[in-house]
Amino acid sequence: MRFLKSRYSGLHSDHRRIFSGAFRVAVFLLLGKAAGALKEMAVAYRYGVSEVVDAYQFTMTLANWLPITIVGALSVVLIPVLVRSRDDEPDRRRRFLAELHGWVIGVGLILAGATYVAWPWVLTVAGAGLDAETRRMSEQLTLAFAPAALLTLMTGLSAARLRARERYINTLMDSVPAVVILVWVMLAFTAPDVGPLLWGTLVGYLIQSVWLLHLAGKADGRVGTPRLGLSAEYWPDLVKAAGVMMVGQVAMSFVGPIDQYTAANLGANANATLGYATRLLSLLLGLGAASVGRAALPVLADVQRRGDAERARKIALKWSVLMGLGGALVTAVGWWLAPWMVSLLFERGAFTAQDTLRVADVMRWGLLQMPFYFGVLVLVQLLASQNRYRIMAGIAVANFALKALLNHVLAPVMGVQGIMLATSLMYALSFSCYMAVALQRPATPVTS
Repeated sequence: MRFLKSRYSGLHSDHRRIFSGAFRVAVFLLLGKAAGALKEMAVAYRYGVSEVVDAYQFTMTLANWLPITIVGALSVVLIPVLVRSRDDEPDRRRRFLAELHGWVIGVGLILAGATYVAWPWVLTVAGAGLDAETRRMSEQLTLAFAPAALLTLMTGLSAARLRARERYINTLMDSVPAVVILVWVMLAFTAPDVGPLLWGTLVGYLIQSVWLLHLAGKADGRVGTPRLGLSAEYWPDLVKAAGVMMVGQVAMSFVGPIDQYTAANLGANANATLGYATRLLSLLLGLGAASVGRAALPVLADVQRRGDAERARKIALKWSVLMGLGGALVTAVGWWLAPWMVSLLFERGAFTAQDTLRVADVMRWGLLQMPFYFGVLVLVQLLASQNRYRIMAGIAVANFALKALLNHVLAPVMGVQGIMLATSLMYALSFSCYMAVALQRPATPVTS
């Protein structure tokens, strides 16, 4: 213990900030993922691998893809702006945040209405392989996921404000929808249908959004009345960067929907099998890579703000290599323990031993992404702190192109396992591209 303390105290302050932030994020993620795992256990107990889970997984993925895409792009470009604006006058920051909240609410309301109106068309195009009952339940679930579009954008904005202040309580708050769904599913006395999932989702997203808005106000100052406008001086650079970043985010955001579309055409319950494996993988991905990734961006942006770009690059490369090795270890251990993990979390009630074997086999192919996913997240934060959004967008488009091609080639041959293998190969490409860029020293300060 004394040796570890001495090693920690000997680290540079920037490394300690990343480590400290990553530790807090990991603790919050562990608690949040535990709540998510309990929710998945409850869903598996009540619904098993059934049409209800097919409908929920399909609707959640497709209805959330655009709001999550916007949040992803906004977070990457907004956090460095908020970090750089720390020394500016409070009135200027408040005006910018008020305008930002106004636009987020406006876009969120448009997305909510569009999701509900367009869903029959979505089912016709992307859900053609689903049976009639699954399609009916998916339409019902839009009553929750349409307003969730607005709530997701509000939550993402509050989370970005907190992360810019190196406060990571938003990570714990990510578990609120899972907790509410868990309670609703366990307390439901009706025959298995989508009702508990619908109401649990809607109420959970609402509580999360309101709570995070309150916490962001305490950490970053009160915003005041949201308003539409572009008068703040931060807007030109932010809009330019966000526009470039959205290209890459939109490309990558299609990975989830294309997986659901591919699975929907593989036969009954393929979506449910893919969903269980994906959610279990997300527990491992979140605890490992996401903790460091979320902690690294504000620190790297601050190092860049101080004018020490080379130090930021070296910090990111060291953490990337360390995380890649950690991901390889997770892959080896996870491959061996996959059936046990699936059985522990899901095998009860309607979820049978045969379902365990199917989900574990799919999960193993997904584990191959771990070294590349773990390693690339820190490099993503490095390029974001350098405002190299065009390169990031180009890599994202290449990732999606490879993923779409491999899904088309591998899924008909390997089934759901082929979808997971395609994801692993996509992240291998992503890591290779980001590492090649990060190893090159920028000759001059880069812009979006």
